[in-house]
Amino acid sequence: MNGLSTEEDSGSQHDQVCCLVDAGERCTQLAGNAAYNKRIQKTVAQRKLRLHMDSTSSHNYICEYHKGVIQSVRVKRKRRDSEEDLGEFDGDHPEVELYNLQVNTLRRYKRHYKIPTRPGLNKAQLVDILMKHFRTVPVAEKECLTYFIYMIKANRSKFDQRNGSNIDT
Repeated sequence: MNGLSTEEDSGSQHDQVCCLVDAGERCTQLAGNAAYNKRIQKTVAQRKLRLHMDSTSSHNYICEYHKGVIQSVRVKRKRRDSEEDLGEFDGDHPEVELYNLQVNTLRRYKRHYKIPTRPGLNKAQLVDILMKHFRTVPVAEKECLTYFIYMIKANRSKFDQRNGSNIDT
């Protein structure tokens, strides 16, 4: 449903013109089946569109043009945790597919960061929860890249440094 109610059993609408007055002039386009209801009136008032219903009109149907104008100014509300929401990033952050990891790896991540979850989650639910956390983890990119390049050039790994061993000897 798009917010503009439609009436299919309204008789002969093909000869009716739009019921709106746009910037002081009555619209002369043929009315469609979209009705100008209270909710749409509220949207028009909030967006300060110069539209109102003609008091002499015997119906409340509007033309396709005004329907499009009203729909274009409406704010699209997203559902919480919707698919669009999960894939939304500002261009700097790449998508990380946690779903490709094994469940044991996901559980280790959860345990390491002490992320509270309810027991008995399936893999998809666990990935959703961990992805929300993963996006909030701050990363000092410059420092990470510098350290990474140093380790590559020195032919070492983080584990070599911890154990005190050196590959070059």
